[in-house]
Amino acid sequence: MAISFDSALGIHEQALQGRVKRAEVLANNLANADTPGYKARDIDFRAMMQKAQNEMSGVQMATTHSSHMDVSGTSGADGELLYRTPHQPSVDGNTVDAQQEQSRFMRNAMDYQASFQFLSSKFSGLTKALKGE
Repeated sequence: MAISFDSALGIHEQALQGRVKRAEVLANNLANADTPGYKARDIDFRAMMQKAQNEMSGVQMATTHSSHMDVSGTSGADGELLYRTPHQPSVDGNTVDAQQEQSRFMRNAMDYQASFQFLSSKFSGLTKALKGE
């Protein structure tokens, strides 16, 4: 019986990749906190994980009538960058709030670590199973 890594690892691989993408976007926001006119961006991680879960389960939504809404292109589901609405935009048009970005970045880093730990435990379990322990 062959081992399928997709089914063995679950969604943790996609979660780790999504966290890396989000860390890059948040770091870019922090780097441009003083750039006039820069618009803060983010990735909808929840939408990315929902799409990955639907792909893994094989359940896809489909339009069966011409008046149905198109759900195939949900906003942010493909790692698409979305603009963030600022609580208090600055005079120069920059929408980055450095403290909120740092908080989001640290939260994403902790979530990345958790996803990495889950993935590591999956590999540890697979290794033990192969060794017969």
